[in-house]
Amino acid sequence: MKALLIILSVALLGGCASRDIVTMDTPTNQVFDLNDKDKDGVIVARERCNDTVLGATIDNYGCGKIKPINERQELKILFANDSYYIDPQYYDQVEVVATFMRQYPNTKVTIEGHCSKTGSYEHNLALSQNRADAVTSLLSERFGIASDRLTAIGYSYDRPVDPTHTKMAHTRNRRVIAEVTGEDTKADMKWTIYTVDEQVK
Repeated sequence: MKALLIILSVALLGGCASRDIVTMDTPTNQVFDLNDKDKDGVIVARERCNDTVLGATIDNYGCGKIKPINERQELKILFANDSYYIDPQYYDQVEVVATFMRQYPNTKVTIEGHCSKTGSYEHNLALSQNRADAVTSLLSERFGIASDRLTAIGYSYDRPVDPTHTKMAHTRNRRVIAEVTGEDTKADMKWTIYTVDEQVK
């Protein structure tokens, strides 16, 4: 019995000795770069866009998202009845659009002309188109916006903001709308609880 125990002990010790022992000092090969050099939350192994602007909204590959622009606003230009003449006192309204478009050079603008419901539809269609054309001409000739970024369209009295037939309604309906569309060339920034503090600095 004692001899049997001795034989089993030797066999167990031999089995343990034949196993490979891995120590913490054994070097391993790192296949993927797990660093995040531009601090955008995407490791180098998956990164497709290096040097992302800090704080930008990104996709799964670390590329900043482009923010779409769709700005629509009424220009405070008052047209006289049956007229498409733009009084110089309203040039600053058009300049606001021009300044915005210079800031975002990938944008285009559609100028909509609208009329009050007085006179025939056909006459007002031509008048509303002339009003839209007058604004795009001003944007091009006075403020230097390329003509291929400008579109003018007249709607006659199809889209009134006030459907009544009062004098005030007619004044309100003689208007021009600017709709600027395109893509922001700057990164779409994430909003965090620290954003306000960062802007204050």
